[in-house]
Amino acid sequence: MAAGKRMKTAATQIDRAKSYPLSDAVSLLKSLPVTKFDESVDLAINLGVDPKHADQMVRGSIVLPHGTGKSLRVLVFAKGDKEKEARDAGADYVGAEDLAKKIQEEGWLDFERVIAAPDMMGVVGRLGKVLGPRGLMPNPKLGTVTANVGQAVRETKAGKVEYRVEKAGIVHVSIGKRSFSPEALVANASAILDAVLRAKPAASKGTYMKKVTISTTMGPGIRVDPSSVAAHAA
Repeated sequence: MAAGKRMKTAATQIDRAKSYPLSDAVSLLKSLPVTKFDESVDLAINLGVDPKHADQMVRGSIVLPHGTGKSLRVLVFAKGDKEKEARDAGADYVGAEDLAKKIQEEGWLDFERVIAAPDMMGVVGRLGKVLGPRGLMPNPKLGTVTANVGQAVRETKAGKVEYRVEKAGIVHVSIGKRSFSPEALVANASAILDAVLRAKPAASKGTYMKKVTISTTMGPGIRVDPSSVAAHAA
């Protein structure tokens, strides 16, 4: 089925004026026409916060109960025993000044997550202008600057995802693949939504979770009823 025709067919199955309970939204998503590849399933969460104010920032990380369906390439900045710990845990790349030089001089970015031992932040800090805009800069609040580099690598490989509210007040997170079972997608979505609910800033006023939409890479968005979100995430 051609992409345009598939989208039109999918759109006719969705009531745009309706917000579906989470489980119903996932079931509907699973019933839509398939593509030739295993699409990612994404959540878009519109929040009633203003990210320009530091006290309204929403950011964190969580290990999804059923993983993401992706194998992330992990780079670890570490030396000595921590280097061995990272390699034993399955890190794809481990090093120190050598990797920093490769990133700076060659523009090498063949990785999706960066973890650093605390004593390596002097080296990593010089990469802020490269890693920061790409969301790759290690951060203690996200568990990517840690003495437990082995655990951080294992969690990342197991499906740890980061979430961060964007300038428009929206959090975008991938929660798995189209091939996942409905139960797995609901569980992953619930885990993310619960984490975002728990991360509500004290400075946030009015409605916090204003709109939730679930979609596949090539599919239309399906609105999720925020009240069902609270029920699943409770």
